[in-house]
Amino acid sequence: MSWTKLRPRMRRADRLFQIVQLLRHRRTTTAAQLAQRLEVSERTIYRDIADLGRSGVPIEGEAGVGYRMGKNFELPPLMFNVAEIQALVLGARMVDSWADDELRGAVRSALDKIEAVLPEAERERLRTTALFSVSFHVPEDMRRFMGTLRHATDQRRIVQLSYEDKSGSQSERRVRPLGLYFWGRTWTLAAWCELRGAFRNFRLDRISAAETTDDTFQHESPSTIDDYVRAMTADLRDGQDN
Repeated sequence: MSWTKLRPRMRRADRLFQIVQLLRHRRTTTAAQLAQRLEVSERTIYRDIADLGRSGVPIEGEAGVGYRMGKNFELPPLMFNVAEIQALVLGARMVDSWADDELRGAVRSALDKIEAVLPEAERERLRTTALFSVSFHVPEDMRRFMGTLRHATDQRRIVQLSYEDKSGSQSERRVRPLGLYFWGRTWTLAAWCELRGAFRNFRLDRISAAETTDDTFQHESPSTIDDYVRAMTADLRDGQDN
């Protein structure tokens, strides 16, 4: 199985947060239920509960019954002004419309975490913000390889692409992925193309195959993201001068 298809393990800090949230919203929960929900062993849950207790979280446990949160426990509230909440919601909705499935799930989880610790008045504003990003016109090809390219960029792994340019010509490219750019209607991959020995921008909806290789690369001039930005800026300036 490709490493890009493996489900990432939840960070321990995120798991502890989820335990607190689950206990806050239920009367009593067993270690087995928590372990199943969080996809870890019961031993891990016992250890996490003990660590939460030592850190001051008032979790009460009864043998044969389960765990429950102590009375009057509240997480410290996060405070946002109206514009900050609107920015968070709009950004999340844009990610939900235009990003790959992993990022879409992540942004929903992030909003849930924020909502859980907001005061009630701000929580309602989070739910009712009337700023939207529609997704019905987003082609599936736009998101198809985004996760693969995103992980390859983070891991600095060379990618083998099958690509069709605007004239319909097909080519195979071996590229060093440097970043993903959103242009309002499309995503492009900024990359160093080993075939051309130069920077190229690849539209994600024109990529028919993308395979992460085991080969890695280093961010070294002349093929770094800073070099890319300088090259694109120079091309734009030259175009305007002409």
